[in-house]
Amino acid sequence: MKKRPGVIAAALFATLAGCDDALLMPPDPPPAPEVTAAAPRPADPVPSEASRDLERFYARVEANLRAQGLLRTDGGGSDAPFTSDDLARNFERIALFEEFANVGGRLVAQQTESRLHRWEEPVKIQLEFGDRVPEAKRNRDRVSVATFAARISRASGAPVRMVRAGGNFHVFIVNEDDRRTLGPRLREIIPGITGAALDTVIDLPRSSYCLALAWDPDDSGGYERAVAIIRAEHPDLLRLSCIHEEIAQGMGLSNDSPRARPSVFNDDEEFALLTRHDELLLKILYDTRLRGGMTPAEAMPIVREIAVEVMGGDS
Repeated sequence: MKKRPGVIAAALFATLAGCDDALLMPPDPPPAPEVTAAAPRPADPVPSEASRDLERFYARVEANLRAQGLLRTDGGGSDAPFTSDDLARNFERIALFEEFANVGGRLVAQQTESRLHRWEEPVKIQLEFGDRVPEAKRNRDRVSVATFAARISRASGAPVRMVRAGGNFHVFIVNEDDRRTLGPRLREIIPGITGAALDTVIDLPRSSYCLALAWDPDDSGGYERAVAIIRAEHPDLLRLSCIHEEIAQGMGLSNDSPRARPSVFNDDEEFALLTRHDELLLKILYDTRLRGGMTPAEAMPIVREIAVEVMGGDS
């Protein structure tokens, strides 16, 4: 369900979240009879028909996933046990591999070994909304992002907080119309951003629910800037799921693994929100015994030791 890079002067890592429409969706219902709605007040956001179509589409996606018992919010339980060996193995695939590569200016699915990436400076999350996002949705999302930033900070031990200005991790909640105009803002945030990365944002297919980009300008393993793009058309749970997943991936857990469970870092959509398993991955990632830029060969012996510790010796 996600990710990987383009290259900016050094490295820009991208993650995509989404799924194949055909796996999720029943046939579209026949169109409903047209109903003439009351004209909105001038101050109300007026999304395009394309945006309204996406809102209906994602409402059906969420309903269909939940009908299948997916998008769980319980974090896993006795039906999804994991050991320290599982945790270390999943860390290797999620933190030390990349899913997409920039080939000829396009992001192409290609699993490749990477190096450990994380933030070495305080993470300041700045939330930005598109003009057409209603105020009620903005208020809900402000609370969700602030609450999740505090949770990420507790889990990782890294300083993470929400700010009104001067952020280095920008979370955009935008609809279809607003997203297509983000080019100038993204160039401002990430100088030298590649055309491939911009095209990925501007031409985001509806099968991709959300997106994160993180910038490591010196290719040293230390992130300095990140951007998350989240569709405002999503219903509440899908939107919250994107908030959880893309912020966590922008912290350095940038890949997915089909073996990770219980986890949001899995294409199967079983879990909607960050789980205890995922919190432990963050704890490992920001352990002081690791450092940005480590190769898998350098990191994994230490990761296995930490995994045993955080699991209380359960191997």
